[in-house]
This record gives sequence, structure tokens and C-alpha cells, in this order.
Amino acid sequence: MKKRVLSLLLAALMAVTLLAGCNSASSGQPASTPAPTDSAPANASSAAGTADGLALDTSEQVEIIMYYLGTEPAGQQVIWDRLNELLLEKLNCTLKVNFISFSDYPNKYPLLFSSGEVFDMAYASDFLNYPSLARRGAFMELDELWPTYAPINYSMATETAKQQAVLGDHVYCVPTLNRTYSAYGPCYRMDLVRDYGFTKEIKNFEDAEEYLDIIKEHYPEMQPISIYSMGSEIDDCFMYFNKMYPVKGSQNDFLWIDPSEENPKIFAYYDYEKTPEFLEMMSRWNEKGFYPKSALSDTDSAKVKNGVAPLLFHNVDAYISNVINNPEWDFHYTNFTNDVSNLPFAHDAMVISSTSKNPERAMALWDYLTTDEEAFTLFYYGIEGVSYELNEKDEITIIDTDNYNVSSMWAVRNPDYMKDSAGTPEDYAAMKQSWDDYIQDGVGAQKFRSFVPDTAAIETEYTACVNVHQQYWWPLELGYTDPETGLEEYKKMMQAAGIDKVIAELQRQMDEYVASMG
Repeated sequence: MKKRVLSLLLAALMAVTLLAGCNSASSGQPASTPAPTDSAPANASSAAGTADGLALDTSEQVEIIMYYLGTEPAGQQVIWDRLNELLLEKLNCTLKVNFISFSDYPNKYPLLFSSGEVFDMAYASDFLNYPSLARRGAFMELDELWPTYAPINYSMATETAKQQAVLGDHVYCVPTLNRTYSAYGPCYRMDLVRDYGFTKEIKNFEDAEEYLDIIKEHYPEMQPISIYSMGSEIDDCFMYFNKMYPVKGSQNDFLWIDPSEENPKIFAYYDYEKTPEFLEMMSRWNEKGFYPKSALSDTDSAKVKNGVAPLLFHNVDAYISNVINNPEWDFHYTNFTNDVSNLPFAHDAMVISSTSKNPERAMALWDYLTTDEEAFTLFYYGIEGVSYELNEKDEITIIDTDNYNVSSMWAVRNPDYMKDSAGTPEDYAAMKQSWDDYIQDGVGAQKFRSFVPDTAAIETEYTACVNVHQQYWWPLELGYTDPETGLEEYKKMMQAAGIDKVIAELQRQMDEYVASMG
């Protein structure tokens, strides 16, 4: 879990630097993506906040308080002032944003919902324990509030997104309208290897090993693969390459299913028939010196950006940021996920606090920010000519990164209004189109994106398994321990931690989910 959470935060931080011209989602946002189906007309405003004959009462001026992760840019107040002029005109309210820094969120975010503090809305995500907080009563039920006071946003949300917003019998969040993808694979520099006869795309792990052999031989000063203390994501790529799906829908999972099965059975790494093949490969890569023996104690996460390493296994946002950061280097990217799907829409979500005094106005505000282009642009990017500029391709660059940046309230993103970052690689649009053409609701991995495991009954065992996974699997997957004996030791320790109980409970939930899908 730690690797996953920190990798998300690092991607987010990378995103911020990307738009600065130097992320989930790159540049604080991925390059613009196709709008969800049944979308409302652009520039539509929900200021009236009416639905089913219920009108929003805006007679009293109120202040809406919002929390999300990040650090407030030094020059942000000028943007808040301009935005609040709009909000007073449209909804007779103002917005006050409170930030929780990335270094403080593990302690301060849960306190928001246990201290009784009165506020209105916040960013929520699975990595912030959204399901657990929802079940503890931290958030208001939105079954009526969402369609009534944010009707345009509600109409734009896909059916998959609406399913993901449900926990138990109620809706507790408003998922993002933005589409992100499960694409994962190698991002690599071709300018280093062409002179040595390597001119092909890396399409599989054999190609990757051939590439890395060349780097090791001709660039001994470089570390061929970027790996650091948060662990390797090569294991995830290996499973995605073989069309397996992580039960919790995210990287660093230790439980998997085959989504092509009619009634999938959950299994651990030690029960997967191709795991020995993977571990033998990684043992070989370790012996070849593709990464140092001290990789898991190395804190340098910017090896590729700084020219220390030419290849990393990561998401497509890392590819975009590396192209923008170093356009003179010939970066390429291959998606190794052979059953690509949209990442959960509820991974980036907005919640209304159970302490909110103005939930209707907060929901109407959210509708306005997410479905009105002027309001969205002010909130997310700022003021043109002050905080950002556009080039002739309508691509965006942050002007003064000491004072401005894109918003880290990732749940607000609407692909209708988002801009590509200046320097985004030209092949990214074709990649997105190919993924959109492939993805179908209810098919393959996409079918399981609405499955939200509930670990409440197995919290002790699940936490123990996470700890064992990091302690034993991370060095095993990098070839630091013997593949055969190490895998047996990993299995023994996971069973001692209670993985059989975890699998039994999650299998029960999976069976119920599949049955509910018909």
C-alpha cells in the first residue's frame, strides 16, 4: 500500500512540474481526453441548481469550505479573488480552500472527519481510505443531493462512474468526469541505442532485456532501469502483460484474478503458474546489474529525468513528463497492459462532509466548477496571461511556477475543458484513441472496475499481509533472494499473516459482485 500511495503522490508531484515546463496524472492533469458519454453541452451552467422542481435557495450569502491535498501557490489569492467574483454572481457564495500538504496528509486528513470540524467538501480517494471513512459516517449520502443540485455533472457521469460511487446502498461521492487508463509499460530512450543496432519498439520483456543489455555494455555509468526505495513496478507490468487484474484495482496489489473467467477465482502470486518464470527473469536481470543491490534503499525517484537511467516501467503520464522535461532525448513508450481499462472514476472524487451546513450550495458549486468552462479554467488553471499561457496549438504552460500551478483537486477535472501540456508527445492522442476503442463497459478488466473490496472484517489480516508483501516480495521480485526458496518463504509468511482468510472474504464479495452483474 505504501508503494502505491507514494507512487501516486510522486506522480501527482511530477504532474505539477510537468505543466511548469520542466502526474493520477501528468501536469496536474493528463492530456485532454474524450468526454464521457451523454455529456452536457459545453459551457452549460448549473447556477440555478434546479431539478425535479427543486430550486436552490441562494438568498443567504455563504462561505463554502473545501479541503484537498497540496500546497497553496504563493500567488493563488489573485485567482481566488477572481473566482469568488463569479461565485457571488452565480451562487451568492464564496469559496475558501484549505490545503493539506502531502507530508502531513496521513495524520491530518483522517482528523478532518473525526474532529467534528465544520466544513463542506473535500477531495477523496481510495488511497485516502474513502470506503472506510464513508462507512464510518464521515460523508453525507448523496443519493438525492447529486442529481438534484448537480444535475449536469450527474448527467455527464458514466454508468460505470455512478456504480463506483455506491458503497452498500448509498452514494457517498461524486467521481471525476475524467478518463484515465491502466496503461503501464516501459518508457525508454532510443537515442542511446540506435547506433548499436537497436531500432525496434520494445514490445515484450525479451525486447526490454535486449535493450538493457546494450545500455549495460555501452553506458556503464548509467543505471539501466530506474528503481528506488518504493519498490519495483515490473511485477505489475508482468501481470498486466498476461491480462491479469489486481483485485483492488491498483498497483502493488498481491491478489489477482483472470478477468476473462466467467466466475474469477482470486489468487496470490505464489499460486500463479507464471510467477516462477517472472522470478527467474528478475534474478537474471539482477545478476546482469540492471539495477543496484541497494535499489530498495535508494531515494532518488528522478533517475530518468536527470539522465541517470534510460528506462523505467510506469504509466503513460511518466512518458509525457519525460518528453516535456527533456525534448532533446528520444523517449518512446509501450503499453504492456494487454487488457487496458479506465482506472476507477471514484479514485479521484469529491465528498460532502457530514458536518456541512450548506450541502446543497456545495453541490451546486461543484456542478458549476465541473461543467462551466470559465469557472473550471479559473479554478484549475488560473488566469490567462497571469498564471498560464497558451501556444498556437492551444497547449498550456504555467508562466511563473514560483507563484502559480494547476490545481491538485484532481476530482474537478473535466476533459471537455482540459488542455494538453505544451510539448505533449504527438503519439499520445493515438494511444488514447486506441484505448478508448478497446474499452467496453462490462467486458474484460473494465467489468471489475466497479468492484470495491471491503476489508473491514479482515483489516488486521489484510494489514499484516501488506507488511509481509513489502518485506518479502519486494526483495524477491528484484532477484535479491533465491527464486524458489524465496517464493516458498513468501507463501509461508503470507499464510501466517492470514492471507487465506483475506482471500476467502474477498472471494465471497467477488462472487456477489459477479452475480449482481448477471
